[in-house]
Amino acid sequence: MSPRADDETPRRGTPPRRGTSRAVPAEGNDEPERPERRGFSGIGEARAYTPRGRTVAERGRTPRTGRNADPFRPALQVVEGGEGQRVRQRGARTPEPRETGRERERPEKSETPRREPQKSETPGREPQRRATPRREPQKRARTAAEKTDSRVRRDAAPPRAASSRRTPEPEARPRRTVSEKSRREPARRPRPVPAEPPKLANSTRRLRLGTVLALSLFVMIGVRLVVLQVATSPAEAASLVKLREKRLSTVELPAPRGSIMDRDGAILANSVEARYIYADPENAKLQKKIPETAAKLAPLLGVAPSELAANMQRKQQIGGTWLKFRYLKRGVDISVADQIEKLDLPGIYTHSDERRDVPNPDLAANLIGFTGDNQHGLEGLEARYDDLLHGTDGKRVFETGAGNLNVPIAGGYEQETAAKPGNSLKLTIDQWVQWKAQSVLNAEAKKNNATVAGAVIMDAKTGEVVAQASYPAYNAAKALDFDSSQRIDVPTAVVTDPGSSHKPFMIGAALQEGLITPDSAVEVAPAIKKGDTPFKDGHPQPKGSKLTIAGILAYSSNVGTIRIGDMLGKDRIYEYQQKFGLGEATGEGMPGEAGGLLLKPADWSGSAYGSVPIGLSVSATLVQMAAGYGAIANDGVYIQPHLIQSTISGTDGKVTPAPAPETHRVLDAKVAAELRTLMEAVVEGEGTGVKAQVPGYRVAGKTGTGGMVVDGQYTSHNASSFVGMAPAENPRYVVAVAMDVAKGTGGEVAAPAFSQMMSYTLTHYLVPPSTTNPPTLKIHG
Repeated sequence: MSPRADDETPRRGTPPRRGTSRAVPAEGNDEPERPERRGFSGIGEARAYTPRGRTVAERGRTPRTGRNADPFRPALQVVEGGEGQRVRQRGARTPEPRETGRERERPEKSETPRREPQKSETPGREPQRRATPRREPQKRARTAAEKTDSRVRRDAAPPRAASSRRTPEPEARPRRTVSEKSRREPARRPRPVPAEPPKLANSTRRLRLGTVLALSLFVMIGVRLVVLQVATSPAEAASLVKLREKRLSTVELPAPRGSIMDRDGAILANSVEARYIYADPENAKLQKKIPETAAKLAPLLGVAPSELAANMQRKQQIGGTWLKFRYLKRGVDISVADQIEKLDLPGIYTHSDERRDVPNPDLAANLIGFTGDNQHGLEGLEARYDDLLHGTDGKRVFETGAGNLNVPIAGGYEQETAAKPGNSLKLTIDQWVQWKAQSVLNAEAKKNNATVAGAVIMDAKTGEVVAQASYPAYNAAKALDFDSSQRIDVPTAVVTDPGSSHKPFMIGAALQEGLITPDSAVEVAPAIKKGDTPFKDGHPQPKGSKLTIAGILAYSSNVGTIRIGDMLGKDRIYEYQQKFGLGEATGEGMPGEAGGLLLKPADWSGSAYGSVPIGLSVSATLVQMAAGYGAIANDGVYIQPHLIQSTISGTDGKVTPAPAPETHRVLDAKVAAELRTLMEAVVEGEGTGVKAQVPGYRVAGKTGTGGMVVDGQYTSHNASSFVGMAPAENPRYVVAVAMDVAKGTGGEVAAPAFSQMMSYTLTHYLVPPSTTNPPTLKIHG
């Protein structure tokens, strides 16, 4: 739409006057007075004033932009000729011509398609220089007039033709107004950019900055807490403990001790829940009442009052600190601990503990052993495998206040090291065979007035010891009530001369070396002299008579065995003694196992040629003899005897089999079978071990009567023994029995016990009876 002509009457009528408001023309303006337009009084006029009370166009001066720098108190300015605004001057009556925002924005000649940035937008006018009094910095904020002009231009009405009275004289220099100045800005810049307030004055930026600072603070606090709670170094922890050591209490957390079980999982020894009683010697109230407290606890704990009082006294540790924890009694029954708690004694406390319990107090007691109050093994398997059974104790260190040692300060220092449970042992022992072996041994030992006695029952095919009994037995639940000599394991701790039970080793060596055959006959006599010592037979034979190999074993001929020893020589005798397992501990698992003693060939004297072959200058344990006979029963292969079948982890229950036993060959299988057949003569006919017979089974074995050695010296007692196997044609078990008696041979004392133990073992494991009769062996040659 083309602009209206200058002389065209405005579309709007002359607005009526309102009140006494008048339009005051600018100073020096000769234009005629125009009637006021409607809507330019009241708030509209108020907006024409700056905060200082002047109008923008007062006295024709351009407002100072520097005064509008405060973004929070913008000046209310009116652009000359703007829509709805009028600029008035004091004392003027004629209003100036109005000019709409649209007319200010566009040139009078609309046909001009392009705006020149360096030319004036009003036709006929020459470009005007900006009459700014001084150059403002580039970063100064926009004046309020610019903001107002922008707002007016956005809200302006559609363009109209300007009044002809508004046309300036060509020669006259028009007065520069704020609106003209603002109209020139688009020619220099594409669009006015609102001035940004200072960063800190921007509410959005302040909110963001505050949020970032708050989050950063919380992150720093969180990281520090993590460092203090989790990532504390050992050095820092030690320093903290040192600073608080005067208020720190330490409570032991006993590790659950592993159980000892038989081959089928039956419990032989285990730990049950109990309590331990302890005192805090730093408790001031306790120190004032030590005698009275000890007197009250003594009958309940079964400890002398003097001993309890000594443990309640203050005691200084190395480093200058004072003990705040001392045991008074461990393994106390829960009911007793409850009674002590009801007494409410100052400085006396209870805590969870364990006590070793044996369901059958005397079952395998000499074998298993016992533990002390601190749950550490003292004897037997409990001592031998203490590291494995005991585990690792834990402890709880915490900060306490004045008063109760057992109550930590809330939020104070506290550190707990959990206890690691011990592993359990599964033995090769069978509780039922063990019980039978102990019952028979006790009865026979008492019957023969034995001082000590022992028995070993071993699986010939695997080397597993299924029973190992000792006499006398003791109650493991009250172990300290018995003398130490009553608590020994006889089969591994007592060393004796095996006597005649050593003779099968010599016969087997001669058969293996080919020096004799099962049908060989050896000339014998009532006695034979070696060195300065005569050796007599228990069953003397006329001089010049001959005995077969079976006859030598049946009659236990010393003379015949010594002659076979002469054939072997001292070097081969010594070699086969070692092959049969004599001279060193078997390593079955018992602590303190004796190794026995062999006479080395270099140490032989003249009499040694007579004593060694018949087992008199040889010392061995009963378990060594059982293992040697096991080689004969196992077709000539020696298997190390052992008591441990497996271990069971206390943390995850994992079962770990025991290491495989050591084995080596001693005799050929054929030679071993021949030797077993020859040994059957001992329990048949006129043999010395007929009392060892087992109904329904063929038995091969040998009696022995040796000397009892105590502290390296022989006693007047006999070490009477019987070692045998059954069924003889295919042996499954080996049983060795020995007793220390004042008189009596192995055939008279030990053979009956052997018979009962072997019979029970074979029937317990359902071993089929022999299907053939014992062979008829020739005794005399």
